[in-house]
Amino acid sequence: MRVKRGVTSHAKHNKIRKATKGMTHSRRRSVRMGKQGVIKAMQYAYRDRRNHKRTFRALWNARINAAARENGTTYSVLINGLKKANISLDRKILAELAVNEPKAFTSIVKATKS
Repeated sequence: MRVKRGVTSHAKHNKIRKATKGMTHSRRRSVRMGKQGVIKAMQYAYRDRRNHKRTFRALWNARINAAARENGTTYSVLINGLKKANISLDRKILAELAVNEPKAFTSIVKATKS
């Protein structure tokens, strides 16, 4: 008995069309080009999820360094002092304190100096 594949093919094509929403020209209209576009988009998404973490860490480091210099020290000296003083605050929290709670950040800097 012959198996007709129209239903599954249409389902696959609709899945690709749904995923190419927002793309332009042939990537939106053609299923073949759309599939290529979706594969590439997923590669970029995977890569950039990691790059997102990298860029935020760089931003936190810059904020910590700026706040540390306002308190008369540098980023590297501050991080070294935190490790020696057994203060376990990650860079995200330190950056948040540096921006929103400068007095608390100043007290942390003083704790690392002694």
